[in-house]
Amino acid sequence: MVVPVAAIPVPALGPPAADLVPCTPRALRLSGIQDHTASHLVMLDLVRRRADEFDIIHFHVDLLPFPLFQELTHKCVTTLHGRLDLPDYHPVYRAFPQMPLVSISDSQRAPMPPGLNGVSTIHHGLPTSVCPFNPRGGKYLAFLGRLSREKRPDRAIEIATRAGVPVKIAAKVDPSDKAYYEEVVRPLLDNPLVEFVGEINEQQKCSFLGNALALLFPIDWPEPFGLVMIEAMSAGTPVIAWRNGSVPEIIEHGVSGWIFDNIDEAVAAVKEASTMDRAAVRASFEARFTVSKMAEHYLEAYEGLLGSERTSVVEFPGADRLRPRSSWHVAHPAARSRYHQPFRS
Repeated sequence: MVVPVAAIPVPALGPPAADLVPCTPRALRLSGIQDHTASHLVMLDLVRRRADEFDIIHFHVDLLPFPLFQELTHKCVTTLHGRLDLPDYHPVYRAFPQMPLVSISDSQRAPMPPGLNGVSTIHHGLPTSVCPFNPRGGKYLAFLGRLSREKRPDRAIEIATRAGVPVKIAAKVDPSDKAYYEEVVRPLLDNPLVEFVGEINEQQKCSFLGNALALLFPIDWPEPFGLVMIEAMSAGTPVIAWRNGSVPEIIEHGVSGWIFDNIDEAVAAVKEASTMDRAAVRASFEARFTVSKMAEHYLEAYEGLLGSERTSVVEFPGADRLRPRSSWHVAHPAARSRYHQPFRS
């Protein structure tokens, strides 16, 4: 968990000069810490004590900052990364409606209560070099993510085996998903068309996606974004995705992949995958999901926040966008909160 504290030159979108303040010596998950709440509260306390140093404080830790920073809403913005359709958490949004919010998809914010202070929907973006374009692809289907019920690796295996195409499963098994893995997924791994790769690192991910015929994304939940979709698109690999959550916002049907509603449609898409124009898939990524485009949208959101009197609550989404300023000091507590299972993505 790191708090980058930066003076950011604008409009330059390269890596800013920043003082990185580590709040833990090692990533929380790799340290074996299951509940991250305590560590995130310590981090937020550090930011709160240094709040006067910054023009903008941008949070990525879900609901935790709301009560601590309610007097500083004029300089705070929170990007919400998890699912927002669960009524369990709506009381917090109703209690702090003045907190400026950014959603990562229109689908994500649709179930939110009315009267919230929405700044914008800003889709994720990636550096164009992270997953280099692979014009050839390969002969296997890829599944990348957690082995969980909502990600539906069992559905991916069914699609691949019915299409008669090999599928490689690159995924981790979280403790909360172990029962699902043992009862549902593990028995399916004996099929000769199925290869379980296990968890892979960032370097392995690029070749895994780039060498695939297509990425299978058969989710069974309202995924707020699904970063793996644009990672595959960056490599030129088309995405075969279930119509759920943000999928229709990200995938251009017939251009960057296919959106399906049942297994038969997915199997038919697999048979067409070899004819997909991989250059067009990459072009769709470059037109919509680069880190530069994402940064430009956030700079506009920051300027809107700084230029607004914030005397009234704006309906979610909302605020007008203005051009960026010449420089800001920004605190960016960037670790994602995983303190509640339903907020995972």
